[in-house]
Amino acid sequence: MPSTAPIAVSAPGKVFLAGGYLVLDREYTALVFGLSARINVVAREIKTSPGVQLSEIVVDSPQFQEASWRYGYHLAHDDGGIKVTQLQSGGNIDPNPFVEVTLSYALSYIAGTAFRRSSHTFDPAQFTILADNDYYSQPHSQTGTEKNPTRFAKFPTTLRGANKTGLGSSAALVTSLTAALLTHYLPHSDFNLATPEGKRTLHNLAQAAHCAAQGKVGSGFDIAAAVYGSCLYRRFSPSVLQSIPEAGAPGFAPALTKLIDGSTWDTDVVKEGVSVPPGTALRMCDVDCGSQTVGMVKKVLQWREANPADSKKLWDELQSKNVRLGAILSEGKLDEIRPAVADIRELIRAMGTQSGVPIEPESQTSLLDALMEVEGVYNGVVPGAGGYDAVALLMKDDEATEKRVKDFAAKWSQEKGGQVRLLDVKGEMEGVRRENIKEYDGWV
Repeated sequence: MPSTAPIAVSAPGKVFLAGGYLVLDREYTALVFGLSARINVVAREIKTSPGVQLSEIVVDSPQFQEASWRYGYHLAHDDGGIKVTQLQSGGNIDPNPFVEVTLSYALSYIAGTAFRRSSHTFDPAQFTILADNDYYSQPHSQTGTEKNPTRFAKFPTTLRGANKTGLGSSAALVTSLTAALLTHYLPHSDFNLATPEGKRTLHNLAQAAHCAAQGKVGSGFDIAAAVYGSCLYRRFSPSVLQSIPEAGAPGFAPALTKLIDGSTWDTDVVKEGVSVPPGTALRMCDVDCGSQTVGMVKKVLQWREANPADSKKLWDELQSKNVRLGAILSEGKLDEIRPAVADIRELIRAMGTQSGVPIEPESQTSLLDALMEVEGVYNGVVPGAGGYDAVALLMKDDEATEKRVKDFAAKWSQEKGGQVRLLDVKGEMEGVRRENIKEYDGWV
């Protein structure tokens, strides 16, 4: 039977240490690390009075104002799967496409399993989302409840108004919500998050839902990190997702089941040999000194198309440097970290210059070069697609180094304007996992 007791799952955010842009092409790989900051989802039944039937699923995010979404659902015609509809509650409906699409995909998949095939009804349930504080950079008004005073902040804003730090919250949300739905509604024999089969089902379903919610087929590295944790990632072929109809459209349900359970996925996720040396931490700084340039990826791809020979030479060289960095980290060669990262940064800046895209802008170069002068910092990068909003650091994992970096960030912010802040989050290896429900006392 499916779970009647409350269950909790969490999925990590990500930091893209090496392989930005290259990950879009299956010829290349990306070195992605999971983070200690997690999106948590608690699932529990909604009790109803005897004789009362309720066809409703509630998703709420109590850290934010006005963050509760109520959904009805029905079986769509012509094998369209489970169609989810947001229910009006009071004023305007504020849609949450990531939640809504995830519900449609997960419930349609669950309805198509052998366990559920005879019935397309779901017991009413509530799914509570709790995000670790480092996902949001704006100062919070008050810490959480008395029982859990620090881990989950209460924010004085709506979810839409919150200022994200770019740790991959949408992918972690889709992954943890999908995992919670599968765990809550399916018996343990049909879905077990701890098994390779369970993770594969979750990965495929979360990738499909996340791409549908975004309205585009991305590389999928952020979902892979949320499911598997730190890994060397090679993307799936975009054609894998091209044949699936929209949720609710004729034929969606069987197409989804075939996609999730089939063998068309050609993703490569390698966990072996991905680590940081003992005594070393991967840390993030939130940099509130500008805004991400819109359309960076598009411009880089246009440059690549217009300059195939030059771009291939640069990308091939970058790939070999990225692989070398991964080996240096896993082999614990501390004295080689700084020059290895410096080589990567030089090539990233060259790509930025040639494409006219500020992947490592001058302001970030100045910040990273200054941070390298702080005792205990090996080097750092502007992660992922680059821009102005974050840097990732490889540094000694001790209190003295942490204090020096925090002192540096405070002084830099004061002298240069803007805001540079070392986040509490650290790189960690583990992906999605079940959690102890007692972690969330006072919130659910």
